[in-house]
Amino acid sequence: MTKSALLKLNVVPCTFIERLNRFVALVDVNGETRKALVTNTGRLEEFMVPGRRAFCTPKRGGKTDFVLVAFEDLGGRGAIIDTRTQARAFERAVELGLVPWLRDCRIERKEVTVGKSRLDYLFGCPGGKIYAEMKSAVLRGGERGEYAMYPDCPSVRGRRHIRELIELSKAGERAMIFFIGAMPGVERFRPYSQGDPEIARLLAEAQKAGVEIHALSLALLPDGRIVLERPSLYIELEEDF
Repeated sequence: MTKSALLKLNVVPCTFIERLNRFVALVDVNGETRKALVTNTGRLEEFMVPGRRAFCTPKRGGKTDFVLVAFEDLGGRGAIIDTRTQARAFERAVELGLVPWLRDCRIERKEVTVGKSRLDYLFGCPGGKIYAEMKSAVLRGGERGEYAMYPDCPSVRGRRHIRELIELSKAGERAMIFFIGAMPGVERFRPYSQGDPEIARLLAEAQKAGVEIHALSLALLPDGRIVLERPSLYIELEEDF
């Protein structure tokens, strides 16, 4: 298991109170009720439980005072829900050459327009360019909690991205979708068909069409370090179970 530190955040312990809407939650920080930005649009029901210990980072400007970065999880480590932090940590891992399925690659562009979608990354690699989309997998599953799963609710945007990747692959381009299993202790990834059965089906179709599918796992340590726990998770798609 790899435990490479990627980032160091200025985290502030907080306690989750409630989610006001898609983007704002109430948290308790040192006995005061404050508003925190939520960047993850998933339901996150297993984490957003009143009274659950969490980790925030201070924020300047806007209508919120903090960013809700993670929830305390296994062994005191944090499950990272903040998609911006996930992306920053992933990008650092690529820069350091710690991601085996992107070794010797570099990020050429972000937010790349393809068809009617914008994909997260265009990588430049020795074997050519790769169009890639990143998804946040912060739903735990399996008897031992060993699975990181996506999505936890229907995602029209997610379906559209996978379809665009399928078309790219059929057109002869390298296309990739990868999942950030941002929870401590996960070992495998699989789609959560109860959240969106169409995405589970599309991922299996994408693999058959040549789209590369990968996942890695991250966790937050109590001191604010983001670590790469596993640079590659085993992938199980619908046809496998």
